[in-house]
Amino acid sequence: MIGEREVEYIANLSKLKLDEREKEMYAEQLNKILQYAKKLQNLNTDNIEPTAHVLPVKNVFRDDVVGQHMPNDRAISNAPDFEGNYIKVSKISS
Repeated sequence: MIGEREVEYIANLSKLKLDEREKEMYAEQLNKILQYAKKLQNLNTDNIEPTAHVLPVKNVFRDDVVGQHMPNDRAISNAPDFEGNYIKVSKISS
């Protein structure tokens, strides 16, 4: 069971300042969450297949096919600065 002392510890880790009313409220809420989690632990899941997602979601991939590319002059036409066929960017310092 989570008490106000544990809530105060968690709040301190999170750099939160809570008054006594808030500590009491959060302790109550966290205990309700833990009670619900305990209920879920008691569910019979023997015949339930593990899933990564509750909906039948899958990635849709397309074939990687070579196609027409944009000509270099058109690709660099909107660049703020370029030299030859290359876009110039600011130097990145570490």
